[in-house]
Amino acid sequence: MRRTSMFTAPVAVALVLGTAGFAAAEMTPQDAARLGKDLTPMGAEAAGNKAGTIPAWTGGLTKPPAGFDPAKGYADPYASEQPLYTITAANADQHKDKLAPGQIALLKRYPSYTMKVYPTHRTAALPQKEYDAVKAEGVAAQLADGGNGVLNISSTAVPFPVPKSGVEVMWNHVMRYRGGTYQRFGTEFPVHTNGSFTPLRRTEWYGRASTLGNPEPNRLHYYLNLVTAPSSIAGEAILVHDPLDQVKDSRLAWTYNPGQRRVLRAPSVSYDSPGTGTDGLRTMDDYEGYNGAPDRYDWKLVGKREMIIPYNNYKLTDKSLKYSDIIKENTINQDLVRYELHRVWVVEATLKPGARHLYAKREFYVDEDSWQIAHKDQYDGRG
Repeated sequence: MRRTSMFTAPVAVALVLGTAGFAAAEMTPQDAARLGKDLTPMGAEAAGNKAGTIPAWTGGLTKPPAGFDPAKGYADPYASEQPLYTITAANADQHKDKLAPGQIALLKRYPSYTMKVYPTHRTAALPQKEYDAVKAEGVAAQLADGGNGVLNISSTAVPFPVPKSGVEVMWNHVMRYRGGTYQRFGTEFPVHTNGSFTPLRRTEWYGRASTLGNPEPNRLHYYLNLVTAPSSIAGEAILVHDPLDQVKDSRLAWTYNPGQRRVLRAPSVSYDSPGTGTDGLRTMDDYEGYNGAPDRYDWKLVGKREMIIPYNNYKLTDKSLKYSDIIKENTINQDLVRYELHRVWVVEATLKPGARHLYAKREFYVDEDSWQIAHKDQYDGRG
């Protein structure tokens, strides 16, 4: 049975490579010299494609658009644009070389599922100090034993800007820049087959260890999740401390149950344990595309390809929208979703012999500009 999850990038098959034979230094001085030239400071191809359908990266979106008011939410700099074309079940085969298997399956299964494709804008951008760290630390960064951690770095958000293995791409996603710290208010929607749902609301706090004063050794980041609705589980909380080198230390996690008024260590907050309040529709390591240790899978870097993915989705952030405007019976309201053509890294994860996980195979499509997972297809043991 196929399970498909799609993620909107926050800003965004050539050679098959395995994860064996990790080099001590994952980026050569020659590769480092390419950053900021033919590669962007984060490692993406700076040039556009030959067809002109993907533009060159020119620095990304670094200033708020005209009319931006934090009280009103994001301002859409591309609000006047119209779709170049719309993909439906009827014409999906014409675009299959730019689609993932899960996208094609959704188009074929649900008549309401369409994909409006707009002009591409490469908006991903980071502060200059982040670019400097990527270049300075990339020549020393290396994988821990088995790919289960990152060594010899201090502050970079992209340890492997020129990746040579699938697990390096995944570490770039896990460590991607999200600011030093943030507080975020989120809502998840476990939708039943009849279209009904109970919103799961939560407040999240995130901290990147390297940006905090006196960071603990071998610490990547901290995460706190507090459920605020529905009332049946409101007050439940999860605290996570993730390490950089997961060979040396494993994830530390605690849960708080308001009914018991107890804080307990929670080693189960990882891998395929069900996500809190999601009715079993999401695993713990599904969160944010993928998180946690990579040790249960063999990772293969399939290569890079052009793909139509959700990007620059300002319509979905419109504060005037109600949940019922977004959540529909089988999919979200596709009229609100913006798709663009971008280059992605394709990574395939296969469950190791003897390892346990709900997903036997996972395919990740990672935006080259932001290192954010833009789409993923997941399969259980039956395929």
